Amino acid sequence: MVDYCMNRRQFTALTTAGVAGNLLGTGASATLAEVAATDPWDPDKPLIVTGRPLRVQPILTHALYEPKEKTSWRSWSEIINEPAAEKEMQRIAGDLRDLSAKADFPMELLPTAKVTTADQAANIQRGEFDAILLFAATNGKLFQPCCAAAPQRDTVVFVRHKSGPTYYGYECIGVRYFQVPTPELWRKNSVDNHGPVTLDDVVVDDLEDVLWRLRALYGLKNLVGQRIIALGGAQGKYDSTAPDVARRRFQIKIIEIPYEEFAARLQSVHSDTQLQKRFAAWTDQYLALPHTQLETGKHFIQNAFALYMIFRQWLREHEAPAITINACMGTIISMSETTACMPLSWLNDEGSIALCESDFVIVPAAILLRYISGKPVFMHNSTFPHQGIVTCAHCTAPRRMDGSRYEPARIMTHYESDFGAAPKIEMPIGQQVSAISPEFASGRWVGIKATVQDNPCHAICRSQQDILIQGDWKRLVPETRDSHWIMAYGDYLREAGYAARKLGLVWDNISDTNG
Repeated sequence: MVDYCMNRRQFTALTTAGVAGNLLGTGASATLAEVAATDPWDPDKPLIVTGRPLRVQPILTHALYEPKEKTSWRSWSEIINEPAAEKEMQRIAGDLRDLSAKADFPMELLPTAKVTTADQAANIQRGEFDAILLFAATNGKLFQPCCAAAPQRDTVVFVRHKSGPTYYGYECIGVRYFQVPTPELWRKNSVDNHGPVTLDDVVVDDLEDVLWRLRALYGLKNLVGQRIIALGGAQGKYDSTAPDVARRRFQIKIIEIPYEEFAARLQSVHSDTQLQKRFAAWTDQYLALPHTQLETGKHFIQNAFALYMIFRQWLREHEAPAITINACMGTIISMSETTACMPLSWLNDEGSIALCESDFVIVPAAILLRYISGKPVFMHNSTFPHQGIVTCAHCTAPRRMDGSRYEPARIMTHYESDFGAAPKIEMPIGQQVSAISPEFASGRWVGIKATVQDNPCHAICRSQQDILIQGDWKRLVPETRDSHWIMAYGDYLREAGYAARKLGLVWDNISDTNG
């Protein structure tokens, strides 16, 4: 029996060139039949990686001191001359190799620059990069000039206590150089200005603390200006301003496609007998996946592959990593003789971002969490919290939530219509999850950490999980607004909060008062 798993090495081996190949396949101009023949649906393929790599410029700032008799001539730290700086550059090279090996997201580390003068610092700012990793060894006068000057760039500051020669920055970095992070300061941030370097950007010794901040910045880079297709137009659940807010606050480019275009493509697909044979073969292949149980008409799945191919072709044509569907519980059902649940699930399992209901309240959070986690994300409805439990349910859940393993699934009808095909995914009991619940389009996001307790089968959307909230679950009671959450396997609330605050969002993590 095939295990249908992919290891982390396979994931991180995908290069930027591979990203384009996986996303665009045989090219945006290829026909559906050509794409189906050369790049078929394949559950064995590793996740596509659609994110643009984070370009990081490491900088070592240090001073040059000459010994003088009978006076204090040097500052703290051994990094006070060129031989010591060269040794430190070698140590930094080792640290960066470790960072690169552990990174589970595309990242390009540029050659480390040594800075001893203000002119050198200014020259580096002319380079093309997204973030600075500042090794603040000595010469405090250069710390701020070395920080990212462009307002959309960010800086992570690293100082040594025990990981090597103690840095002067370990003593002096504080309010003298960088501001205290406060909600008032963060609210001044925006997509055009991520704000000044704060003490929240400082790391002592721990490269893991550097890595999660860089992971957050990678997610931030790939949220801002992202492209998403909206079949049937854009809307916002209980907030009509959401599409405009997404365009303005996050610079998201919404590509609206009318249902007339969908109808024309669907007619072409239905008239292609070779495509229909492929869809039938793919249906058998999907149902042969381990722990897959069919409880609806098989033809609904075959029809769903037509939608899958049309959606995937749009992603190629518009060079977009994301798609969402309006009127997914009405218009598309009658047109396609199935539901959109399975196509969205398959696209998520491949690594795209595929959401129902065209809800631009949740779209920005979904994009951010997808890139931060490196895994498919699950958009779902939430329920009234009680005894720490919230039920999360929707009919479009991915099966490959950890990025490799296919979870067990019952393929049932879509609940509200009792028609078509939708996956009921069984998540492992005890699985750690994290979720973001935006307060409509107000700019306030609530972070939630939980563990899966049960996979019930209530008369609600098919994929449903009872999750146990970690933290002050009673704070969720006044947050109950029948809105969408976005969920990922693992705990990514630190990264989500770090990125959200760079954009001036109000981040409220109910599971960790420090997060």
